[in-house]
Amino acid sequence: MASFFFFSSVQNRVLQNRAVPKALLCFTLCYILMLSFCMSSVSGQSFACGGGSSSFPFCDKSLAADARVADLVKRLTLQEKITFLVNSAGSVSRLGIPKYEWWSEALHGVSYVGPGTKFSNVVPGATSFPQPILTAASFNNSLYEAIGRVVSTEARAMYNVGLAGLTFWSPNINIFRDPRWGRGQETPGEDPLLTSNYGSGYVRGLQQTDSGDKNRLKVAACCKHYTAYDLDNWKGTDRYHFNAVVTKQDMDDTFQPPFKSCVLDGNVASVMCSYNQVNGIPTCADPNLLSGVIRGEWKLNGYIVTDCDSIDVYYKNQHYTKTPEEAAAKAILAGLDLNCGSFLGQYTEGAVKGGLVTEAAIDKAITNNFGTLMRLGFFDGDPSKQPYGHLGPKDVCTPQNQELARETARQGIVLLKNTPGSLPLSPTAIKSLAVIGPNGNVTKTMIGNYEGTPCKYTTPLQGLTAVVPTTFVAGCADVACGTAQVDDATKLAAAADATVLIVGENQSIETESHDRIDLHLPGQQTLLITEVAKASKGPVILVIMSGGGFDITFAKNDAKITSILWVGYPGEAGGAAIADVIFGFYNPSGRLPMTWYPQAYVDKVPMTNMNMRPDPASGYPGRTYRFYTGDTVYEFGYGISYSTFNHRLVRAPKQVSIPLEEDHVCHSSSCQSLDVVEERCQNLDFDIHLGVKNMGKMSGSHTVLLYSSPPSVHNSPKKHLLGFEKVFLSSQGEALVKFNVDVCKHLSVVDELGSRKVALGDHVLHVGDLKQTLSVRI
Repeated sequence: MASFFFFSSVQNRVLQNRAVPKALLCFTLCYILMLSFCMSSVSGQSFACGGGSSSFPFCDKSLAADARVADLVKRLTLQEKITFLVNSAGSVSRLGIPKYEWWSEALHGVSYVGPGTKFSNVVPGATSFPQPILTAASFNNSLYEAIGRVVSTEARAMYNVGLAGLTFWSPNINIFRDPRWGRGQETPGEDPLLTSNYGSGYVRGLQQTDSGDKNRLKVAACCKHYTAYDLDNWKGTDRYHFNAVVTKQDMDDTFQPPFKSCVLDGNVASVMCSYNQVNGIPTCADPNLLSGVIRGEWKLNGYIVTDCDSIDVYYKNQHYTKTPEEAAAKAILAGLDLNCGSFLGQYTEGAVKGGLVTEAAIDKAITNNFGTLMRLGFFDGDPSKQPYGHLGPKDVCTPQNQELARETARQGIVLLKNTPGSLPLSPTAIKSLAVIGPNGNVTKTMIGNYEGTPCKYTTPLQGLTAVVPTTFVAGCADVACGTAQVDDATKLAAAADATVLIVGENQSIETESHDRIDLHLPGQQTLLITEVAKASKGPVILVIMSGGGFDITFAKNDAKITSILWVGYPGEAGGAAIADVIFGFYNPSGRLPMTWYPQAYVDKVPMTNMNMRPDPASGYPGRTYRFYTGDTVYEFGYGISYSTFNHRLVRAPKQVSIPLEEDHVCHSSSCQSLDVVEERCQNLDFDIHLGVKNMGKMSGSHTVLLYSSPPSVHNSPKKHLLGFEKVFLSSQGEALVKFNVDVCKHLSVVDELGSRKVALGDHVLHVGDLKQTLSVRI
């Protein structure tokens, strides 16, 4: 408003032919020059390097990015530098740098979580894909990347109209170690390889530009939460106080691989450190984990950011330092670059003045931050004149994007049980369908957490009603199901040709800051299911909507429950996808990305025990399919189809020899394993060819999972996933599926000290019931 009054004053005096005071004229001219010199704006959004500020070297696109960043950093005062250590970064008007908000989210679509993104009447919604746990169940590498490309296009479109940032703190690639974890839904599951493939694929989809230039970013992704983070709030232990005690072996063969892959294979622009401590040190203050591993070993090209208020947490909740200035210094010296929160903004200057950290260390941090913004084109001037500058509201919620959301849900849905003659239902034979259950007509439940406003919803009831006539009763007031309305539900089921029960959970039961304490379906859902199944005259299809698994042994063994589907949180088009599978318009091919345990497992295993491997002495059964020794309800990788698929081995070696130098100790003494070293591993790979045939009457996709059971050395996994492929086959169709196996990468194990070794001896490769022994020798 001040500018309006100044301009009006000058204008009025000129119009009235009155003298303009020199002071007022000088001030006004200076103000005009400053406006033209500094920040420019497109669509109401300020951008850097427009107008007069474009003459600075840091705005010169012909210079190398590091030279541009160095020029910018040297022009800032200490106080200005500190404003670039926090997510709500400050502006520097004299250099034409506008404010920038780093915190945006895109877990499964552009999200309204975080202050960097919002929806409006210009862009009222964005494509909301299934939660990652269901997307991962597709076991489709190309799909993960395709979703990332759609999300980044919609994100850029929203950025161009001032509704989003360019830095998105997604994906979540923590291992779903314990079935009670409330955030398991955000992850790709329990397997390090699947999680790695999902994470690096989604990141490539988000980040890669059309030009393929690795020094440019479409948007910047962030892999989180580093590391060994998978407990939120369980029986009085919360993530702000939890110290994850992790062996070196478990760290390097379970918790770290997805992050390593995210940096090395995905070229991710950021890693977020977590709230918890690992072996007594807060991750955001650990120089070994940050500077040593992420920056040193993996060579991150980007920035390291805290989870929100993590420094405040380790100062106030964990009492890791005596003063806030010391806490700020420890984070920066550990290798942290950006603080989600205000802590570094408040206490860094005091840390510098107190001699706890140098200004050079701050320069290093903001250099990483500015380097990321350079790669995004933030300092390249008018966004509308840059690559992706043409994107806008028309590119959000396109029919193609919405169809991909539906296709993703279809590919992820897992068929767990199917009695002959049950599914698929006939759209013509079914004249009445009873839809029962607290998740039968839900909207927001389908998109889980870290969500955005979707383009539109198709509820399960709407999806099913679009195919056949339906009747509906929720059967419970909500998913907690304090009292099941059994009578209404059984009457409906008794009168219908078939019944679909849609139960499970929502964010009131499993979510961030809220872990489960058991594996039972909530409240009286089990009673509702059992009684409806008894009363039903036709097939009974149980549909479970959830992130985590349940002990549903009762349903698995109940002959009246003829089919069971797990549908995760299936996204905006979840209801349509569920109907597609139930009525046979789509042949299910999803596989479980996590083990479904019996209740007895969580009765004896505390969530706080981080050990992956079993301990026979104490009766501890271990965790995940790789190590768990007990009974399961459904195992990792389980899922059936409306077709039967046969596998046959076409090509695979029976022996692999590893070349060793003549004086190697293993020539003269017996060795269980060999160190993985680069010169030994070069060109040490082989191909496996599998013939796959669809024996059924229905065409569909098939998920091929290749496992290895290594020799029993170094407390190695019982089996572990080497690779997976998705293949589409028509009825009676055949295809050749090829895997390339790198001996040092795929057949290695991690020893007790955290070193990767190739296990010598017999490895058993298996796909389904097909097994092949491979002898690895020197």
